[in-house]
Amino acid sequence: MTTPPAAPDQPLAPAEPAEPAKKKGGWVKKILGVVVAIVVALAAKFGIGYISGDIPVHAEAGDCVTVTGPDNDPTVETQDCSAKKADLYKVVKVVNGTFDVEKCGNSGEVFLAQQWDREKFVLCMNPVKN
Repeated sequence: MTTPPAAPDQPLAPAEPAEPAKKKGGWVKKILGVVVAIVVALAAKFGIGYISGDIPVHAEAGDCVTVTGPDNDPTVETQDCSAKKADLYKVVKVVNGTFDVEKCGNSGEVFLAQQWDREKFVLCMNPVKN
């Protein structure tokens, strides 16, 4: 006995499932992940200090600053020299690359050594009389 031919309107046997598609752009995601990690690391190193205000003020001669807080962790902020604030000082001289307040010599009555990262400097200042 022979098998009759399949009718044209009958569905064909299901095809075998195709191989899963390979993810395109996998290496792009990896590179993007590395770039994002680098940006986050740089932001953490340099940006957080700016946001939190932990970066010492590196004033220039002629600038005015307020100095508040404890001696071992003062908060220094630049101010308008005409501001009527307590603890207002005018920077007379800035000595870069040292913590040695003796480098101020006769410049100023008040000295403040500061450091942020590898940068260190001394502010030589006089009180502003209001």
